[in-house]
Amino acid sequence: MEIAIIADDTKKELITQFCIAYCGILSKHSICATSTTGSYISEATGLKIEKLLSGELGGEQQIASRISFDEIDILFYFRPTTPQNDMMYNKHYMVEQNLLRLCDVHNVLLATNIATAETIVTALERGDLDYREIINPRSEYNLRKKRENRF
Repeated sequence: MEIAIIADDTKKELITQFCIAYCGILSKHSICATSTTGSYISEATGLKIEKLLSGELGGEQQIASRISFDEIDILFYFRPTTPQNDMMYNKHYMVEQNLLRLCDVHNVLLATNIATAETIVTALERGDLDYREIINPRSEYNLRKKRENRF
């Protein structure tokens, strides 16, 4: 599975603790994250994480693009819980809403809190999410099918 991780500055410690707790499960999957979040997690867990740009520099848009191309199966998006009234927040709010909408459009599993994240990761371990392999064009299932149809 392809897992993307984004965490607000106020949630980086929480997502890191989550990844420490479920490191064994997460290590079996491909993970990408925004730069700072990815650094926190990889330093704490040793997980191999593809680090994208920082969120405010376009990392969230990179993840949105991957979702649009069905290249992400699960998004852990630990977003801020307290609204802010500055101009930067309003811009960020639009990016956030776009990510949430794309997850709805492309049926990407989305966790915005620890309870949902734990439910998804335990379902992942049980094999409940294996149907996603058929949807994701970069999955081993689809790459194998593509190779078979070449000849």
